[in-house]
This record gives sequence, structure tokens and C-alpha cells, in this order.
Amino acid sequence: MIFLKRIVTGDETWICYETPETKRQSLEWQHTGSPKTKKGKPPLSLKKIMFAVFCDCQGILRVDWMERGTTINVTTYCETLKKLRRSIQNKRRGLLDSGIVFVHDNVRRHTARVTTTLLDSFRCEQFCRPPYNTDLAPSDFHLFSHLKKFLACQQFASDDEINENVQN
Repeated sequence: MIFLKRIVTGDETWICYETPETKRQSLEWQHTGSPKTKKGKPPLSLKKIMFAVFCDCQGILRVDWMERGTTINVTTYCETLKKLRRSIQNKRRGLLDSGIVFVHDNVRRHTARVTTTLLDSFRCEQFCRPPYNTDLAPSDFHLFSHLKKFLACQQFASDDEINENVQN
């Protein structure tokens, strides 16, 4: 049980200003002989914002919103990790001393030498998921699926409006 309390996980996802309904939400009852309705592919939302979220077994540790037009690369990810470390110091006193087991997927920015060196300097054990793993990341399964259901079919006018809805 003590091991599980040391695990910190994180991931990133896009939040769109307009979220179209899912295939399941748009299902219709039809008679057996009636023709199937054709559904066009929803256009990709041009307005979207990316955010990174980190959590442990007690809850959310940090949510970081990326500035519009920026992407998450090794440099921005390392800056986010430094902010995460400060958040852990403030929210979970003693967790850094017990040693964090940091779980993330194996995208390039997570496995880059700069990132692994930074996590080593924080004295974190790193647990990277195997390449081509078909399992969902914990955040994809637990957090992002519920968040996207909550935000489904909503429209937002600004980054602040999205941030407010996600924080609540």
C-alpha cells in the first residue's frame, strides 16, 4: 500500500472549444427496414487548448495550461515538471522524501535524456510504459474520459471559460 501512495502520474490532452457529440450520443432508434442515416465526420476544431494534469492516489497535484500556439516539447515539459515538484512540496509534504514513482507514457518528451536527468535529480523512480502498449494510461481511462463526457456538446468562448469549467 505504501508503494501505491508514492505513485504520481501525468498526461496531456486537448480540450476543444466545441466538442461534437460522440457516436454513442448520436444513436437513433430505427425500424429494421429503414435506411441508415449517414453521419458526416465532424470537422477538427481549430480552436483548442492543451493541458497537462498530474495526480496521485489522493487527487490532482497540478494542472498546467499551455499557451495558445505552443506545443509540449522537452523544454516545456521539463518546466512543467519543475512546477509539479513545487506543487508536491506544497500539497504532499513528505512525498518527495519517501521517493516518488513517476509513471508516464513513452513519448519522446517523456523519455528524452534531459527529462530523465531532471527526474533523476528529483530522486524519482521512473516507470515508463512499454512501447506500443495498447493499454490506456491511467489518466486516459479515469480522468480524461470523464472530463470529456462532462465537456461534451458544450461550446466555449475563451481559454478562461474552459479553465473555469475544468477546474470546477
